[in-house]
Parts: sequence; structure tokens; C-alpha cells
Amino acid sequence: MTKTQKAEIIEVLSTEFKDAQAVIFCDYKGLSVSELESLRKIAREKEAKVQVVKNTLATIALEKAELTGVELKDTNILVWGEDSVATSKAVAEFAKDNEKFVIKSAYIDREVADSAKVEAFAKLPGRNELLAMLAATWMAPVANFTIGLNALKEKKEEEAA
Repeated sequence: MTKTQKAEIIEVLSTEFKDAQAVIFCDYKGLSVSELESLRKIAREKEAKVQVVKNTLATIALEKAELTGVELKDTNILVWGEDSVATSKAVAEFAKDNEKFVIKSAYIDREVADSAKVEAFAKLPGRNELLAMLAATWMAPVANFTIGLNALKEKKEEEAA
């Protein structure tokens, strides 16, 4: 890999990491290519990105993105996305089915986090689920009001008959 290719990788990753709400570091040692492809598929569904990057390049890109505090060692695969809950869900979902895949650490909302925090974020409801809950809460008074009006109408009709 030439210096210009390395510089391009660092530049692309640093801009991606600046926009990311979650950057998760995992150990993938012992996983097959097909297993890694299934991780990429899960991540794509959650609008997250996955890439294996040399530790030195990843460290430089993280520093350029002003993310410090995590030391990268051994084999690492990086998973990042703009939605910290969805990205955490993608990683936790894959880790549940693959024993060799280990969540090491992460940056969640630009703060250093351990694997327990990533798993806790994975258990939170996602953006769409929260919007559905909010819509249901807003619609409840209207629904109850119409049910009450309908009951009153039926009562008046019974009294008139």
C-alpha cells in the first residue's frame, strides 16, 4: 500500500468518524469470510459501515476525528454509523450468533464506552420504535374522545327509540 493510498484511507475514515455517533471496535479473529459478509449485511440494514483497517491507520483517523482514549491492539474490525442505537444493535445481533466475534470497546456519542455499554445501547428502542410510541401517545386522547362520542351517540339513540 502506497503512502497516498494510506493518506486517502485516513482522510475518508476521519471524515466518517466525525459524523458517526458510534464507532465500535470488535475482534473478528477466527471468523470466515462468509460470516464477515453476514456482519456487513446486518450493518447495511442498520445503515452502519464495517471495515477492517490497520490499527495504525485507524488510530490516526480517530485522532484526526478528535476521538482519543482507545488503544487498538490485535485484530480489529470497525463498525460505525450515525445512529448509535442501530449500530449497537447490529453489532450485538451479530455477536449473539457468533462466539468468535467479541466487542472490545467503542465511542458512543463521542465518549469512550466498554462492551457492556454497547450491549445496553443495543437493548434500547430504535428511532422508528420511539416515533411509533410517540405517535401512539399523541393519538390516544383523540381515540378515547371518539370512542366517548360514539358511546354518547349510541346512548342518545337508545333513549330516543
